[in-house]
Amino acid sequence: MSVLTRDEAQNRAQLLDVHRYTIELDLTTGDETFESETAIRFTARADGTTFVELKPAELRSATLDGHPLDPALLTGNRLPLAGLTAGEHELRVHATMRYSRTGEGMHRFTDPTDGETYLYTQLFMDDVQRVFTAFDQPDLKAVFELTVTAPDGWSVLANGITEHLGDGRWKAAPTPLISTYLVAVAAGPWHSVTTEHRGLPFGIHCRRSLAPHLDADADELLEITRQCFDRYHEKFDEPYPFDSYDQAFVPEFNAGAMENPGLVTFRDEFVYRSAVTDTERQTRAMVVAHEMAHMWFGDLVTLRWWDDIWLNESFAEYMGYQTLTEATRFTDTWTDFGVVRKAWGYDADQRPSTHPVAPEAVPDTASALLNFDGISYAKGASALRQLVTWLGEKDFLAGINTHFARHRFGNATLADFIDSLAATTERDVHAWADTWLRTTGVDTLIPVVTGTGSDHALTVEHHGTRPHRIAVGLYDTDLADDDSPARLIPRERLHLDVPQSEPQPLGKRPALLLLNDGDLTYAKIRFDGRSFDTVRVCLSALPDPITRAVVWNALRDAVRDGELAPADYLDIARAHLPRETDLALVQGVLAFAATQIAGRYVGPDQRPAALATLGSLCRDLIRRTEDGDHPGLRLIAVRHFIDVAAHPETITAWLTEGTVPGGPELDPDLRWRVLARLAVLGATDEDAIAAELDRDPSATGQEGAARCRAALPTEAAKEKAWAAMFASDDLSNYLFTATAQGFWQPEQADLTRPYVARFYEDAVTLAARRGPAIADAAGRWAFPAHAVDTDTLHLGENCLRDADLTPALRRKLVDQLDDLARALKVRSI
Repeated sequence: MSVLTRDEAQNRAQLLDVHRYTIELDLTTGDETFESETAIRFTARADGTTFVELKPAELRSATLDGHPLDPALLTGNRLPLAGLTAGEHELRVHATMRYSRTGEGMHRFTDPTDGETYLYTQLFMDDVQRVFTAFDQPDLKAVFELTVTAPDGWSVLANGITEHLGDGRWKAAPTPLISTYLVAVAAGPWHSVTTEHRGLPFGIHCRRSLAPHLDADADELLEITRQCFDRYHEKFDEPYPFDSYDQAFVPEFNAGAMENPGLVTFRDEFVYRSAVTDTERQTRAMVVAHEMAHMWFGDLVTLRWWDDIWLNESFAEYMGYQTLTEATRFTDTWTDFGVVRKAWGYDADQRPSTHPVAPEAVPDTASALLNFDGISYAKGASALRQLVTWLGEKDFLAGINTHFARHRFGNATLADFIDSLAATTERDVHAWADTWLRTTGVDTLIPVVTGTGSDHALTVEHHGTRPHRIAVGLYDTDLADDDSPARLIPRERLHLDVPQSEPQPLGKRPALLLLNDGDLTYAKIRFDGRSFDTVRVCLSALPDPITRAVVWNALRDAVRDGELAPADYLDIARAHLPRETDLALVQGVLAFAATQIAGRYVGPDQRPAALATLGSLCRDLIRRTEDGDHPGLRLIAVRHFIDVAAHPETITAWLTEGTVPGGPELDPDLRWRVLARLAVLGATDEDAIAAELDRDPSATGQEGAARCRAALPTEAAKEKAWAAMFASDDLSNYLFTATAQGFWQPEQADLTRPYVARFYEDAVTLAARRGPAIADAAGRWAFPAHAVDTDTLHLGENCLRDADLTPALRRKLVDQLDDLARALKVRSI
């Protein structure tokens, strides 16, 4: 299939003005395909030739102004429209379209719990062409009128309010002007909870088998929705621009959520069927806030071309965290951002595939799809947070509102955005944009403390090109009365600009000097020698969780950069994590320690000791939480104890008894987690997996069984799992991922060694056959990440050099191989 180039999009936008789509979808014609009829009214500004896009199973007919077009003219995904004359035209296309099992286009899912079927669209980038015919680019906005024929007993959701006309026909209210990729449909026997707020209908929806779990959280979800909605109306002058606000939790969704106007779709793992921590609830709330921000930035005002995707994602990321902090009970969201999202951005920005937040070289849609990463989200949001610190929130919001007023229901560019900000401030935001948004890489800030006695000064050694406005934390020690670490008493924070014009006076040298305290800029930081000694002894005594997050991120960066031995990181975690109270920090540190340090950064001979350290740490957390006052902390500790268990006896007893002594009881997610670890250790078998699946036949249970079966340490199990992933197209996106997650295990390196070389050949074929979503999953989850050796690196380098790779797989391999080379470097210390 042809990808759309930027030049082609610009030429088509100059030629066409698209007015209205009238779309009829018939979802009653079978399990494999559906019927799609599209009428497009548009104006040609001059005589010319162009094309329209679709990816049909069969093109049944097409007419332009009543004149038939030959279906044989369809080449790939393009139907040429030759000899257009200036003036109004109508194109009509009837096509048979295929359902998807990869989360692209019109995804079809049958719930194994009750046999009910659900459909939903995910049309991002160029997948609208899998559902209806379109001039598919973001700056050809139009009104969309949609009619859907669905089976009896189903309900249909869309961007606008839907009306049941009878006989299974549903009609959605016409949309305002929106882009093609934002059209949305969700059809099935949904369970719905509806209400009204400020005169608008609100609804949350899920499949029927999840109804009790949605009902249990409905009050929380709707309260978060109302709080964010009201807060955005306090921030933005432009009112919410659509006629309703539905949130549908849909199965096998590839992303976290999608900002379809009036119908946001979420992965339905956010409908919790097992126990979760409050940080996980905060994450769900943040996604609600993030997607709602898109209603203004992304939907009301949309990028002109995909080089400005950061305008959508960075803004929504920043607004999601900030608004959640301001408007809801989740008042400490930036700690989680610092631990999870910011680390994602730092990692992406240090790989060969890095790009500016606002890249200039995005020649086509295939290139654009690769930029949905930690840079466009986390780094961009960090840049905006630094901009607000430098500019002031009042001027920032004034610029945002100017932007909305200038471009409502239209398209805009980075230049338009910066011009809107510049109109509200005397600061040089154009220069700021050049240094922050057009450059790559992570700056590093290193403190240099000089002086004696009570006369010390700070100079910040700056490796990088961006200006930074930062806070500097100064902490003095106060010895504790018991055996806990000495308390750290903060002085008043210093605020300074980097590069400095002169050294910053400190007075008496502090025990700990922390650059970027408060985490208001995007940069790696290092410690002076005295401060690092204090960190080793007193980290858990720091009073503010965001401060501790900055310290943990600095330690993480030092390990990744080969400046701190992995064993030293584990020692610090072992000393301080048992005293940690912030759930995001405990989860983040344990995840990095288990996945990266124990899984990749230490060799096979050191892995048992690393797992033993983590197991001991988790036991301490479990003992500390026996009083029941910290259920979230206990749940995190139990999960990680299971994951690092080197021997099966304890977790087997938990599974047999159905509970951890003192709690929690093993819900379905914990049961599958235990069984997966027992599979890795060779302490369970197919009969036990089948019995657990009988107990939990849900979609999540199916994924758990696939993960466990792939993890069994037998040649037959590995060959069967490999064939399911690479020799067949039967696995959905979620079942593919679950199988891949189970397949590679460090404990089974000898057993899986023959598959390392096979991966490169089979993944190339798979990506070409099944498309970007499965290519992404293969590159992320089916890659042999545990195989940290030069042979694996050379195999990958040869594949990059010699194989005909799809863009999605090539990007994943570039990133994976860079991470592999980094792991080799860390091991060499």
